[in-house]
Amino acid sequence: MSVRLLRTVGAVALAAAVGLSLASCSSSNDKSGASDSKTTIVVDCPPLKTDNGGKSLAQWNADVVAFEKANPGVTVKSISVGSQCDNPPDFTARLQGGTQADVFYGYMTDLNQVLDAGQAEDITSFVNASTVPYWDSLIPSAKTAFTDDGKLYALPYSAYTMGLVINKNLFKQAGLDPAKPPATWQEVATAAKKIAALGNGIAGYQEYSAGNTGGWHFTAELYSRGGQMVSDDGKSAAFNTPAGQAVLQNLHDMRFTDNSVGTKQLLQWPDLLTNAAAGKVGMYIGAPDSITAIVNTFHGKFSDWAMAPMPGDNGAAKAALGGGNGYFFKKGLTPAQIKAGIAWVTYEELMPGQGQFNYVAQKEMGLPVGLPQPQIWVPGSEVQKKDDELKKANTNLDLTDYASFVASPLAIKLEPPQAQAIYAILDACMSAVLTQADANIPDLLKTAESKVNTLLSQSK
Repeated sequence: MSVRLLRTVGAVALAAAVGLSLASCSSSNDKSGASDSKTTIVVDCPPLKTDNGGKSLAQWNADVVAFEKANPGVTVKSISVGSQCDNPPDFTARLQGGTQADVFYGYMTDLNQVLDAGQAEDITSFVNASTVPYWDSLIPSAKTAFTDDGKLYALPYSAYTMGLVINKNLFKQAGLDPAKPPATWQEVATAAKKIAALGNGIAGYQEYSAGNTGGWHFTAELYSRGGQMVSDDGKSAAFNTPAGQAVLQNLHDMRFTDNSVGTKQLLQWPDLLTNAAAGKVGMYIGAPDSITAIVNTFHGKFSDWAMAPMPGDNGAAKAALGGGNGYFFKKGLTPAQIKAGIAWVTYEELMPGQGQFNYVAQKEMGLPVGLPQPQIWVPGSEVQKKDDELKKANTNLDLTDYASFVASPLAIKLEPPQAQAIYAILDACMSAVLTQADANIPDLLKTAESKVNTLLSQSK
C-alpha cells in the first residue's frame, strides 16, 4: 500500500537497450502472434495531472512517445484510475466487470483476488533475462508475491519495507535528538508524550484506523514484535497472542493515558499525511515514499523528515512489513500485447537510469533523489550498486536523514493472504482502542480472529 512512485522521462537510446524487438508484433485481434499491424496496449495508473504541477504526467507521456519511437509497432494508451491506483473497492469492481486495463496496476497482496476473478494472463514463458534484462537481480520475494503454482502473473517494479518516520523539527522543539530516534515501542511512547506536550494540536505519534489502513499498520506493528498474522499454512489467524494484545494496548495507553496520539481518530491514508505536512505529527510508521506524498501532494518539506528502522518491543524489531506493486496482464491478451506490455513495464520501471530510475531528470524537475525506495534490487547485485551510484551522484536530499534506516535492514515479512479483507477486519480493533477508553482488547482480538478464520476457510 505504498504510494505510487512518480515517473520520469528516459532517452530513446535507452529504450532500445531494453533488448526487445517489437516491430513484428501482431494486431490485438490476432491470437496467433503473427506479424500483422500495430499492437495497442492500455496501461493504467499514470501520474495524476496534479502531481508536481503536472510535470510528472508530462514526463510519463514523453516516455510513452520515446518508447513508441523505439518500438514502432506498439501504441501505448494511458488511463487514470483515480488518486489511489488500487483503491480496494474500485479495484474489485473493475475485476468483477472485466473493465481493468490491458496492463493493470496491483499490490503484491492482490494476486489471489485477481486469480479468483480469472482476470490475469500467465506470463511465465514471456519473462526471462532476455526480455527483462535485470530479471535475475530483482528480489525473489517480489517475484514470489506475483507467482502462483509456479506461474508468474505480474511484473513487480516496486518494493518497500516500513520504518519509523519522524519530524525533525518537532523532535528538536521537544528536546529530543532526531539523530537518535526511538528504537523500541516503549521509547516511541516516551518521545510521543514529550512531543504532544508542545500543544497546539500536535500529536506525538499518529495512527491509521480506517479504510483498511488500520489493519495494515496493525500487521506492521505485530511483525515488529515478532508476531505473525496467519498460521504457516495460511489457514487460520495467528494474531490473537500476547504480541497482538501488546500492539493494541500500546496504542490504547498512548491515546487514553498519555494523550499523545491526538483526539481525532478513524484516520485514513490522506488524513494522517495531511496532518504530517501541516507539522502536526511527530512520528508515524510508513514507507519512504510516504515522505514524497507529504511533499508533493500535501505540500510539506523533505528537510523536515527523517527515517529510522521499525521499533521493537524492548529491543530491536524482529521484522519489518514489506510490500510493493506490479503490473498484471489482463486475461485474453494476444502474445503480441503481452510482449508489448512487458517491454513497456521494463522500459519505464526496471531499467537503471531511465523511467522511475532517471535521477538526472528527477533532479532537474525538483523531485526528490535519494530516498531509500524502491527496494527492488537484490542487495549487493551489480544493478543495485549502479542504482545507488546514480542516486548518490544526483541526490538533492540529506542522506544522513535515512542513514539509520538504510544501515539497519530487518528481516522482511510480506503481507498475509487475503490481506485487504483481513485489514478491513482489523480496522475495527484499531479504531476501538483509539476511540473507546473501555475497549476490551481480548474480546476485540477474539472477534477479529473468528472473522479472519471464516475468511480464510472460504478462500482457496
